[in-house]
Amino acid sequence: MPQTRRAGAACALLGLVLGCLSLGPALGWGFVLVQDMVFVPEPRFSRFTFGLAGGAPRVVPSDAVVTAVAAVLPAELVQKAVLLGVFALGCAGAGLLVPSAALGPRLVAGAFYVWNPYVAERLLMGQWALLLGYAGLPWVVRAARGRRGLAVAMVPAAVGGFAAMAVTAITVIPSAWYARSGERSGQRAVTPEGHVSATADHSRHGRRIADTALAAGVVLAFSLPWLVPALARPEALNGDGVGVDAFAARADGPFGTVGSLLSLGGVWNADAVPAGYDTPVAALARFVLVLAGIAAVARARDLPGRAGLAMAAAVGFAIACLGVTAAGRAALRWLVEFWGGFAVLRDAQQFVAPLALLAAVGLGLLAARAAAEGGRLMRAGVSLLVLAPVAALPTLAWGVFGRLEAVEYPRGWFEARAAILADAAPGDVLVLPFESYRRFPWNGGRAVLDPAQRFFAAPGREVVANDSVRVGSMVVAAEDRRAREVERVLDGSSPDLAAAGFRYVVVDAGTAEERDRFARWTQRATLVVDRPELQLYRFQAPATLAPRLITPLDQRLY
Repeated sequence: MPQTRRAGAACALLGLVLGCLSLGPALGWGFVLVQDMVFVPEPRFSRFTFGLAGGAPRVVPSDAVVTAVAAVLPAELVQKAVLLGVFALGCAGAGLLVPSAALGPRLVAGAFYVWNPYVAERLLMGQWALLLGYAGLPWVVRAARGRRGLAVAMVPAAVGGFAAMAVTAITVIPSAWYARSGERSGQRAVTPEGHVSATADHSRHGRRIADTALAAGVVLAFSLPWLVPALARPEALNGDGVGVDAFAARADGPFGTVGSLLSLGGVWNADAVPAGYDTPVAALARFVLVLAGIAAVARARDLPGRAGLAMAAAVGFAIACLGVTAAGRAALRWLVEFWGGFAVLRDAQQFVAPLALLAAVGLGLLAARAAAEGGRLMRAGVSLLVLAPVAALPTLAWGVFGRLEAVEYPRGWFEARAAILADAAPGDVLVLPFESYRRFPWNGGRAVLDPAQRFFAAPGREVVANDSVRVGSMVVAAEDRRAREVERVLDGSSPDLAAAGFRYVVVDAGTAEERDRFARWTQRATLVVDRPELQLYRFQAPATLAPRLITPLDQRLY
């Protein structure tokens, strides 16, 4: 087996080990349900899956891929394979970017790339699709540098969807542009006077443009699954400028917001910060590791693809810092309100991903230089550097210190789904309370985006859940037009849910006061499922609606 393949396999194995160490109890049977990470047993295709219902098509095509694979494997195993794959793929890719004949420096780079604040905070945010694109980032840089295999390298980001593709785009474009920056003048035509000919220089510039255009074309092609429904339903693109302030980067350590971003942290959600993260010694260690990696890349003039990776890291860091100042937030608000598609820039901390890759490669270079110049003792020390990221962020271990744990859906959920699927009468499903996130007792009280929209997907029905987001006292308005209409219906003292087109109402949470209110709203409905964790109410089918027919298309989708 060639040396590169052996190094890649060794790094992937290290990634699997680190993944097991990080996930811990999350690898038990069941599902990890935290923030945006929502997997359900036996998922079904729906209009929501393809971005044709609900808000912006953020789940496209990731939900469709999971649903398709879950038709072959249990969805529980699909989730675990994805999470472990992030660690294995990312570790192997980062390791292979280090130009070293020794294995140790590659392992150092790979370990840092998958064990850092960015990975920890995005895990706690449940953003597995973004992390899938993050894991594929070094492979995209490698493909752009070698000018081949770019389409294959971009598959993880393509599966991840719009956020993963946005991060990948700002990385692959400069990487493709600078891919030929290492070409020497001796490879170009030279005039008798010793000058590089204008024709040769023009040809080289043309090849650069062609490389960049190809990379941009691949990004565009792989963005079509979510771009088409986004353009087809422009009303679902949220232009609410409140999200800029709600999702702006925050200081999560002792070095302020910019220092947090430079340390690869700075997530807006305080619940997504690992325990003990602000400990001064550990915070300083993480900060020094990133700075050391940046300095090593700055010194490595002969690093292949150096200019492109440095440009991507600089651009990503600049985007991440947009929300730090009042002027930057004002500019972002204007962009978001001008066109809702710019909302991808609100959670700008996600764009420090290329900086994480640059720092990882730099630490690998630093380890390679130390091993080459320091003899046998130093080479042994390089092996210990693999553990430096773990030592600097120990609370990423064991399910981020117990905050990630696999659970099983309660029996009542399955009973409710069976009742809905067995019913051929028309009408949609309303989920109450009409809030986007839940803290279920059976899920350990962890905040999670309500799984009902995926769990109760049924042919010909729309499951309507609120997609507005509360961050402290700020509320980012709902993107889904149907959700906004339902909000207006629910504002009334006695909303007529049957007249609003609902056949079923699912109540899966709520305070005692809220449940009393829901009982009044559903007093004309039949209680079909009554479990402590969930109640399912059924209204009489509206006389104005024809019985629901399952078409051949429905049969293929479901």
